[in-house]
Amino acid sequence: MTDDRTEAAAPGTRPGPRARTAIMVTAAVLLMGGATGYVLHTGQRPAARAATADASFTLDGPALYFRDPTTGRIAHRPLPAPSDAPATGTADGRAPGGPSCDRFYAAADTALCLRAEPGVLPKTYAIVLDRQLREVRRVTVPGVPNRARVSASGRMLSWTVFASGDSYATSAFSTRTAILDLRTGYLVTSMEQIPLTLDGARYFAPDVNFWGVTFARDDNRFFATVSSKGRTHLVEGDMGEWSARVLRENVECPSLSPDNTRLAFKKKVSEDPAAPWRLYVLDLGSMRETALAETRSVDDQAAWLDDGTLAYALPGADGRASDIWTVPADGTGAARLTVPGGSSPAAVR
Repeated sequence: MTDDRTEAAAPGTRPGPRARTAIMVTAAVLLMGGATGYVLHTGQRPAARAATADASFTLDGPALYFRDPTTGRIAHRPLPAPSDAPATGTADGRAPGGPSCDRFYAAADTALCLRAEPGVLPKTYAIVLDRQLREVRRVTVPGVPNRARVSASGRMLSWTVFASGDSYATSAFSTRTAILDLRTGYLVTSMEQIPLTLDGARYFAPDVNFWGVTFARDDNRFFATVSSKGRTHLVEGDMGEWSARVLRENVECPSLSPDNTRLAFKKKVSEDPAAPWRLYVLDLGSMRETALAETRSVDDQAAWLDDGTLAYALPGADGRASDIWTVPADGTGAARLTVPGGSSPAAVR
């Protein structure tokens, strides 16, 4: 058991050498223009933000929940959405009124809202919400919101923030990823010291970064991305044993299917920093990869709407900050626009 696997940092606790380094680097990046990257990464920010959800806005599936980049608040619309007739809310079927978040995910009776607090040293609030979207816990961490996930049961949560830099397309970034067990209240403040095995041997390196956690149905097994020495790897982890092992290279932002048999991920296919990735699905039984029909570069942790459909965000058209698209998970068909003006998709049933 490592020192990083703790309840939470006590008030006034002095950060370790890596944390102090990340803070200093963050400040330098922002002073040199890193704030521009932050705006690009989180999308358009409204002048005023409603922190809490309207009383009538709850987790009530089946529905697709997502962030509206115009208002910065969470909305929802019916599943599967693209061709359905509008049911409630605005003309495209969306019902507004959710909390204000920069990243969002939900499952079962739990939602995770990452809210940025900009500044010379930006920080993120990781806010845990119940089915009525009332706040039940808040964790404050330095950095910029990046990834959020909730296990299918609603018990396990994970979030990732950028400590410095603003893009996975370069090597000049640092992340911090946390895991929270709602049943026990146990908080892993950073995954960096988890015992990691590569090619059968314990792996040590000062530049290890984790991100993009996805949980199995047993709430014990998980998958994530680890990067080191310019390479990215898929790791499989065990919460009970507090260990992780590398499965294969060139896998980022994994997302486990509802039936727990496949992983959606983004794979680096080009050195072009403007379009480095493509979406794939990995069959965990055969370890065979399938390229999906979406050929554009996707910088997102795709979400499974069901066992056959993936949703993800891309830069928006017609002046919108981002749009949500869907694509079949078996490599057939074609990508189609699902939510014009949306990001952080999550299917709630």
